[in-house]
Amino acid sequence: MKSFEEIGISQNLLKILKELDFNEPTEIQEKVIPLALAGRDIIGESATGSGKTLAFGAPIVKNIHGGRGIQVLILTPTRELTEQVSNSLSKFSENDQLKIISIYGGVSINPQIKNLQKADVVVGTPGRILDHLSRRTINLSKVNFLVLDEADRMLDMGFYRDVTKIISQCPKERQTLLFSATISQDIIEISKKYMKHPVKVSVDSYVDASKLEQVFYDVPQNEKFSLLVYLLKQENSKLVMVFCNTKRNADFIGKSLKRYGFEALSLHGDLSQNKRSQVLEHFHKGEKFILVCTDVAARGLDIKNVSHVYNYDTPNTNIEYIHRIGRTARAGKEGKAITIIAKQDYENFRKVKNDESLNIKNVPLPQFEKVFINMSAHRDNRGFKQRSRFGSSRGDPREYRRRDSRTFVRRKFRISGRNRHSSHRRRF
Repeated sequence: MKSFEEIGISQNLLKILKELDFNEPTEIQEKVIPLALAGRDIIGESATGSGKTLAFGAPIVKNIHGGRGIQVLILTPTRELTEQVSNSLSKFSENDQLKIISIYGGVSINPQIKNLQKADVVVGTPGRILDHLSRRTINLSKVNFLVLDEADRMLDMGFYRDVTKIISQCPKERQTLLFSATISQDIIEISKKYMKHPVKVSVDSYVDASKLEQVFYDVPQNEKFSLLVYLLKQENSKLVMVFCNTKRNADFIGKSLKRYGFEALSLHGDLSQNKRSQVLEHFHKGEKFILVCTDVAARGLDIKNVSHVYNYDTPNTNIEYIHRIGRTARAGKEGKAITIIAKQDYENFRKVKNDESLNIKNVPLPQFEKVFINMSAHRDNRGFKQRSRFGSSRGDPREYRRRDSRTFVRRKFRISGRNRHSSHRRRF
C-alpha cells in the first residue's frame, strides 16, 4: 500500500487529510489518482464506500485554480449525494480557496443563478443542470474536468438523455472520469462516444466480509413486521437502516415503528429537500436511531457507524443487496445484515443467494410476540378513493367498491391458502 505522498496528492490537501484522520489511500484512490493526475480518462468500477470522492477530488484540488470560471462539472444522481460530494470537496479544497456549489431541484433556483457566476466547481443533478442550460445561467465552455459519479444509478433513474445532452455542452478537449458500481451497456456506449481511450479500474467492495454477519429469516407475510419489532428490541443495535423497495412501504414501516416507541424516520425521493436533509441530520446525530429508506439511501451517501442493516423487502438483484449491506461493517467495525423474507420475496432472494460470494445463513425463527399493524392505513396510502361521511366520494364510488371487493377476495384466498398448507417454507 502506497502513502498519500507517493500517489501525488498536493501538500495543501495532505495537511487536510491528516486533520481528517485519513491515514492511507483506499484501493480506488491508489489506482485512480496517479492516472487522473496524468490526464487519463478513467472508468472506475467500485462499490459504495470505496473512497471515490477523494479519488476524483485530489486531482481537482491539485490542478484547478480559482477565479477562472466553471472548470469542473460533477454529475450525481441524487440531491443528497450532490450535497455530500460538494461538502467533501469544500473540505478538501479549504487551503486552495475553490468556490464549489451544489445544483439540484426542489429548492429555489435564484440563489443558484447568483452562485454560478463565481463558481469554479459545480456539483449537480442532471435535471437542474439542464434547467440552467435552458435558461443560459450556466456556462460550461471552460469545463476541462467532467465527473460522472454513480453513473449506473443515474442511468437506472432514466437520466441517459439528460446526461448525454449535458456532456455534449462541454468542450471536447477535457478529461472525463466515470464511476459506477456496475458497467452496463449504456455506460459502455457513453464511454465509447464521449471518452478518450479510458483506462478501466476495478476494485472489490470495501465491506470487510470478516466483520459482517449475514442472516435471513423466513416468515409468513403477516408476521414480517412482528419479527422486525422483535429483532430491533433484541439486537444490540445503534444506528440501523431498514430497506424497503417502495416509498409507500418505507413511509408505512417508519410510521408503524414510531407507534411502537422506536426512534424512526423514513427517507425516500418524495420528501422535500429540507425534510430529507433534516432526516439525515437527525440520523447522523443520533446514538440509537432507525432510518427506514428506499435504495436512494444505499448509493453514495456517506452514512457512518451503522451497526445493522435490515432488508424488510428483498432487493431485486444481488448488486442492490451488496449496496445495502455495504452501509455496515465499515472502517474495521463489525456489522450485521438481516433479511426478512416471505413467500413474495422468494424469487428475488434466489437471485441474491445465487451469488456465491455472499454467505447468508438461514436462522431458525425465534418465539416472538405478534404485534398489530394498521393495514387499512397502508391501503389508504395506495390510492383507494374513500367515501366521505356524507356518502360522496372522490372519483367513481362504484370503482371504489369494485377495488374493495377484489381486495377482500384476494385477502380471503390468501388466508384460506395458508390454512390448507401448514408450511410455506422453501429451501434456499
